[in-house]
Amino acid sequence: MHDIPPIDRLARPARRRRLLTGAAALLLASAAPAFAQTYPDRPIRLVVPYPPGGATDVIGRVVGQQLGTVLGQSVVVENKAGAAGNIGAAMVAREKPDGYTLLLGALTSHSINSALVGPAAQFDMVKSFAPVSIVGRVPLVVVVHPGLKANDIAELVALAKGRQQPLSYASSGNGSPQHLAGEMFQRQAGIKLLHVPYKGSSPALTDLMGGQVDLMIDTVPAAQAFIKSGKLRALATATAEPVATLPGVPTAAQAGLKGFEVSSMFGILAPAGTPAAVVERLNAALKDVMVQPAVREGLLAQGAVAAYTTPQEAAGAIGREVAQWTQVIKDGAIKAE
Repeated sequence: MHDIPPIDRLARPARRRRLLTGAAALLLASAAPAFAQTYPDRPIRLVVPYPPGGATDVIGRVVGQQLGTVLGQSVVVENKAGAAGNIGAAMVAREKPDGYTLLLGALTSHSINSALVGPAAQFDMVKSFAPVSIVGRVPLVVVVHPGLKANDIAELVALAKGRQQPLSYASSGNGSPQHLAGEMFQRQAGIKLLHVPYKGSSPALTDLMGGQVDLMIDTVPAAQAFIKSGKLRALATATAEPVATLPGVPTAAQAGLKGFEVSSMFGILAPAGTPAAVVERLNAALKDVMVQPAVREGLLAQGAVAAYTTPQEAAGAIGREVAQWTQVIKDGAIKAE
């Protein structure tokens, strides 16, 4: 028997470790597709971080019901409200990343809230979740009191620039998408507005129609009935394309304010670390769900336009939301209440 050369003797443990590491990787790679083939084998929990009955809750129930049908398992909606949606979102971020607990998130609000309160939110929109898909968007529209002498965006900007006292704009609350949309609008238009926060869109719109404030940037579903009745005048939508339910109302870009695009975005997220095969399984199911007439009509009844994206597209959209609102908050020196 020949002696093993010293160098080879030393190399054997390293070679064995490489073989074991390679075998483990192969085992994991083969296990992921197998797990995805059996997933889901029990009910899925879909957390809605707002109270029952609101638009986000209804969207979650409409999407969840059809998602369960496609997957062959129940999707149970669980409302976990509090802290403007932060409590439910933080809870999902801490859950086991196995695809059995998902978040139906109001992604625009979550992005704003997490930027406003920082670590206190207990989740990071980019790092804490594995995005599955964007499922809906709610467009926003610039509306003014009919007595305001501004029939379009150009006239509104000129009016604002010609006044000693700033025009006032209402929002549904400090840190809301409507508030941040107003901040973005005045910076892009080069004007100064006075922010007047309310506790919700309804009292804000009431005061706008009463002439107590001059303008507001609100969701189309909240404002469109008042636009059609003539109680409010719509100047432009904050969308890339015109809104079908507001015929004749131009986009902000068409009205001369390029780059002003704001919508309230909804999506389904899994905890970070969820296997890619599971995320793809969910995404494939949502692709089937989001084209169903019942789903599209159910979302439209809440003012949301049904959407579908790949996980990569959803991650990109969330990243842009976070970057955009972080910058707006920084520029406006906006603080959480």
